Formats: sequence, C-alpha cells, structure tokens
Amino acid sequence: MKAYWIAIYSDLNNLESLKAYAEKATPAIKKFNGKILVRGGKTETIEGTPSPRTVIIEFSSMQDALDCYHSAEYQEAKKIAKGNFNRHIQIVEGV
Repeated sequence: MKAYWIAIYSDLNNLESLKAYAEKATPAIKKFNGKILVRGGKTETIEGTPSPRTVIIEFSSMQDALDCYHSAEYQEAKKIAKGNFNRHIQIVEGV
C-alpha cells in the first residue's frame, strides 16, 4: 500500500532556508522513490487554521517513507529546517 508524507507548515521565517532545505531534501526523497505531489501552490482554507504551505509526497510503501525520513541524507536536510520553519509531518498509508 502506498504511503504519503503530509507536511503542514505553521510558519515560514526564512524562505531562503526553505529553498536550501528543498535542494537538500529532494535527492533523498528521490533516492527512496518518493514523488512530490504537492509543494506549496495556491490554497483556500475552508475549515481550520490556514497554513502558509502544504507538501504531500507519495512513496510506494510505508517502509520506503520511513526509510527516507530516517536516512542520513534526509536528516542532513532536516537540520536546515531547525529554527527556520515549523511544520507538522505525518506519514499516512493510503490508496
């Protein structure tokens, strides 16, 4: 069953750090066959608290999604995020 990273950002303090993070994270995601389905883009909040950014990444399995998140490559990218933006990330199985 496929699995999806769903990242909901609560604030973006530094857009340059977001760009640096994305440049570092994208190769790690691709290494584990992740496919970016949503990265930013126009949004309209119809319930709940608005978010400045949402990212959804598809993986072929929960294990691939977890392996990517815990990989050394992704952990290096994650260091860029610390102190520069806040987000909530879930990995969810789905069709």
